[in-house]
Amino acid sequence: MGPSILIRRKKRYVADISRLGAVCEANYLRVRKLMNLLEDGASGVELVLKNQQGYLGAVKLQVLENCKFTQTIMLEQTHTSGKWLNNPRITVRVYHDVSMAEVISCYRHQRIEAVNAYPNRFMHHPDEKVQINVFLADWLAFCLRFGCLDVGYIDKL
Repeated sequence: MGPSILIRRKKRYVADISRLGAVCEANYLRVRKLMNLLEDGASGVELVLKNQQGYLGAVKLQVLENCKFTQTIMLEQTHTSGKWLNNPRITVRVYHDVSMAEVISCYRHQRIEAVNAYPNRFMHHPDEKVQINVFLADWLAFCLRFGCLDVGYIDKL
């Protein structure tokens, strides 16, 4: 008998649903804190981001759609103090009945697949949906830490 040949099959990516769920639950709490800044009847608010060193930028939060159990909101970086950020724009679906917030579109990507074949035409990672929701978590945390309602400051921009 000849030498045995081992054939290794590439493991197929399996989405980590528990991690995605945990990130979406944490994002829900962060989004709710930001939504508390909306005045009654207002459909949007602009936050000025600043720290002790000064102005960092501005983020606009806008309610696009209100339904019985869900809301669709858009977060958009409208100003930056430097060229290091590419002004993200993310649409988020907020599920009030299950206390979760999930990215439904980001930049020019109208639909984010739960799992992507890899390699693919757009070079999306297999876990792109998780990564984008983790980015949202970081961005929301940043907005909560450095964001403030400073109308006079916005008028100077």
